[in-house]
Amino acid sequence: MSFTIHGLGVSGGIAIGVAQLMSHATLEVAHLTLGPRMVDKEVARFEEAILAVQAELELLKVEAGKGNAPAELRAFVDLHGMILADPELSEVPKQIIRERRCNAEWALVQQMERLVEQFDAIDDAYLRERKADVVQVVERVVKVLLGHPGRSALRARKGVKEADQIIVAHDLSPADTIGFKEQRFASFITDVGGATSHTAILARSMAIPSIVGLHRARDLIRDGELLIIDGTRGVVIINPDERVLEEYRLRKSELELERSKLKRLKTMKASTIDGVDVQMYANIELPEDVEAARTAGADGIGLFRTEFLFLNRGDMPTEDEQFEAYRKVVKGMEGRPVTIRTFDLGADKSLDAMDRVQTNPALGLRAIRLQLAEPKMFRTQLRAILRASKYGKVKLLIPMLAHAHEIDATLAALQGAKQSLREQKVAFDEGIEVGGMIEIPAAALAIGMFLRRLDFLSIGTNDLIQYALAIDRSDETVSHLYDPLHPAVLMLVAHTIYSGDKAGLPVSVCGELAGDPALTRLLLGMGLRIFSMHPSQILEVKQHVLKSDVSDIAPIVRKILRYSEPEKIREQIEKLNA
Repeated sequence: MSFTIHGLGVSGGIAIGVAQLMSHATLEVAHLTLGPRMVDKEVARFEEAILAVQAELELLKVEAGKGNAPAELRAFVDLHGMILADPELSEVPKQIIRERRCNAEWALVQQMERLVEQFDAIDDAYLRERKADVVQVVERVVKVLLGHPGRSALRARKGVKEADQIIVAHDLSPADTIGFKEQRFASFITDVGGATSHTAILARSMAIPSIVGLHRARDLIRDGELLIIDGTRGVVIINPDERVLEEYRLRKSELELERSKLKRLKTMKASTIDGVDVQMYANIELPEDVEAARTAGADGIGLFRTEFLFLNRGDMPTEDEQFEAYRKVVKGMEGRPVTIRTFDLGADKSLDAMDRVQTNPALGLRAIRLQLAEPKMFRTQLRAILRASKYGKVKLLIPMLAHAHEIDATLAALQGAKQSLREQKVAFDEGIEVGGMIEIPAAALAIGMFLRRLDFLSIGTNDLIQYALAIDRSDETVSHLYDPLHPAVLMLVAHTIYSGDKAGLPVSVCGELAGDPALTRLLLGMGLRIFSMHPSQILEVKQHVLKSDVSDIAPIVRKILRYSEPEKIREQIEKLNA
């Protein structure tokens, strides 16, 4: 019987293949009561399982470093190793075994559920979704305890090509994906996860169609069933009939042909029909992402999210470590500009990854607030960025600005870092440009104080939308209210672009809006001339730029911005793109 389920499409494209179900080990755990003499043996069995998974992760780390796996995989393996080593998982379950005389699997899962409850209380979407990493680490240990380690879970089905297989899982561990990096699976779909989950990040980096948040896909789909995955629409079709199958095969062929044609645009200058030049920048998380940016023909790096260098380890990276990472990116871009954003960490996220949880971190001590509260940590990063500026065009970007005094304090900290380098006779770019992220509505509305103090602006639409609408898009109960085309959001974006242009300051958009081809003409009509997005999105957006005429678009966009109904706005944007 054919049926359809819906989820959140996090990586576009179409995949057609055979389902391969991954086991969800924590669902298989029973509660056993042990005799007093068995407790010590059970503790020893738990310790052996921890050691086995530690060895497994070390091996995965080595394999990931061979150059065939995306950089994100190596980062997540490091994170899983750090979580495994935390006493909350490696020691507390042993106490539970002794106190309750229970089996190791059950003790570990009980502790996992307690930790998951703590993560669920976190407001920040990215941090809350890290609970999935805790669950996956626990699953690896449970699989060892049950006698079927996770490394064999992703073997190719007999008689079916890897390229025709679709992984169906409750959740997907990035460490598991390294186990089949030499293979090429068609798609990933999972019961849980959001737009910022690691599965979504990995799928986009590997250009694999992916859908998350399907809830019961693992229960509803049987091993070996034929699936169609529409990653753009977030639709899974199980056992499609011949007519639907043929339709999607045709659409898949058309998409592949279109992607092939897009590669021809790599070396073309991004200019509109009426000669308006547009810059196409890339967003990156790690130095290894530079290759993807260059392959896509990026004009530069519009956003280097440096917090990824901090999150995937148990201590703070030294100045030299940061400097080497930044220099690698700057040299890799061969003279093209690189915008480095200072770390966007929160007070609820310490470097041991599982501590210091606040009640509302999204509105608490995070980003520039944390940087100014931790001057030594901030100075270390500023010095590293300044040192890297010797090797190319580097711009400094400050996240989550809302007050003039935050800019003044940042500029003072920057001057202090510069002076310390001068005294040590260390070379750097004295004229390094400093910009600010506009991601709080207050910043967009009071834009004047930023225009007078900064050299450029970058609109972070992901946070701007969430703060403007008070919506956490990863919260399934309200995510349907997350609307990039809400009139208030469009007014904030348009006002920022217009104000920057009037003051002669460059303004970029580095949130998801910039990478959405359906909104390219809308943004061009608002006056945007600098787009920054995931490297995989650059060529498609460039294609829309090349087909646009700003002189025709601008008057239409001005009319669109007067509408107060989102549906009317969508209708007009469809006409704009026709």
